[in-house]
Amino acid sequence: MSQQTENGDNQLHMERVEQANQALGQAVKSIAEDGYRLGYHLMPPAGWMNDPNGLIYWNGEYHGFYQHYPYESKWGPMHWGHAKSKDLVHWEHLPIALAPSEDYDSGETGGYGCWSGSAVDNNGVLTLIYTGHVDGRTPMEVQCLATSTDGVAFNKSGANPIIGAAPEEGGFGFRDPKVWQHDGQWYMVVGYGNDGLGKALMYTSSDLLTWRYLGVAAESDGTMGDMWECPDLFPLGAGEDHVLIISPMNMGATKTMYLTGKLNYEIGNFDYRYAERLDNGFDFYAPQTLVDGQGRRILLGWMNIWGAQMPEQVDGWMGAFTLPRELTLAEDGTLRMQPVAELAALRKGREFIDRQVIPAESIISLAAIQGDQLELIAVFNTKGSSGEAVFGLLIRCSEDGSEYTEVSYSVAEHTLRVDRTHAGSGEAGVSEAQVEPMEDGSIKLHLFVDRSSLELFANNGVKTITNRIYPNGDSLGVKLFARCGEACLESLDAWKLSL
Repeated sequence: MSQQTENGDNQLHMERVEQANQALGQAVKSIAEDGYRLGYHLMPPAGWMNDPNGLIYWNGEYHGFYQHYPYESKWGPMHWGHAKSKDLVHWEHLPIALAPSEDYDSGETGGYGCWSGSAVDNNGVLTLIYTGHVDGRTPMEVQCLATSTDGVAFNKSGANPIIGAAPEEGGFGFRDPKVWQHDGQWYMVVGYGNDGLGKALMYTSSDLLTWRYLGVAAESDGTMGDMWECPDLFPLGAGEDHVLIISPMNMGATKTMYLTGKLNYEIGNFDYRYAERLDNGFDFYAPQTLVDGQGRRILLGWMNIWGAQMPEQVDGWMGAFTLPRELTLAEDGTLRMQPVAELAALRKGREFIDRQVIPAESIISLAAIQGDQLELIAVFNTKGSSGEAVFGLLIRCSEDGSEYTEVSYSVAEHTLRVDRTHAGSGEAGVSEAQVEPMEDGSIKLHLFVDRSSLELFANNGVKTITNRIYPNGDSLGVKLFARCGEACLESLDAWKLSL
């Protein structure tokens, strides 16, 4: 039994939450609106943020929880930060929801806390299911539950841990429960690894407290990492198709994947027929989804990655969510991600450029389109372009031309690239995705720029690339370019964005 009584006395938890909120309140005072602080993305008020947790549409509002360390801008004992929104655009920060306080989620060293999990509506009670992690304890990871009737203050259950150990010994990780309801029954997938293979384990329950292990829902074929973090399994589309999103560990450049197939709820088996990388950028990890009141499946991810340079840390904060993305499933089993329609409310002052040819080896500055918070929709025609042409956009360009981020498409290679080599501080590197032209030969590049981030949606969400960039504050230019042949621009729409 934990430090709580059977009925879930939460005095220590309330004290730890209050301490964390006070520390966060002090830290916020020193946060400057520096050039890296995002303008229209969800970020922590101060301190560290990583995985999205507990995404849910509850009582007419979107709730986004997240892995949070409020005391410093580095990873530490994990808390759950909390924000809510009525429109997925304007977010209101709420008090910290969870803090380490019990023997199943609190320890003596830095490796402990309320790790990632999910949220459900249990007959009007907002219920969080999360992993309690304590380094050096056996078992190191257990699944836990906390509830709230007002959506702000959460009580940890006296029944914790609700799952006290992995179903077998010798595994690698047992964390990140994602819970959903199907035909009146609760189901859970948990990330796991064993024998060098990442796995998603599946459980079922009638009351969220007593869980029965069904089995391994899906596992790696040997090429998809050795532990699957942050699994999210859900139905999508009109048929019986389900999607499993995973963040595999130790899989090189691929940080997040999705699998599509059929789920047998009786035996807990997910028979997948298609597996693909979810986002081709460097800075996209641990995404989670929710279903809103319109029936849309909406995804948010962590717009950073482990091991990368994080220049904003020196300013007292770190981490951000991606823009919210609506998911749809194509007939061939591939996933589409599109920015939610609500983001159009950010648009200010449209600029439009009509059809024109971009000569080979030319760069065209767009004097009317400048800024560090922009939305751009550029449509190029490959049929009207040279067969060897490489064309695209340069964004966040300095006046002397030394600093820029290049977004390009190669007609011959059918390859979309985002090149950060000259983007400023932070990591360099080139992100790539194979993108076929649409039926009419067009390539549509839909970009969102928000000071230190770039999100690219190609051909209506067939591929996405998400990257952090760290240019100087005065690098505001936008340019068109073509090389190795002329290119045909059909149209360019541009808006400045602000809340």
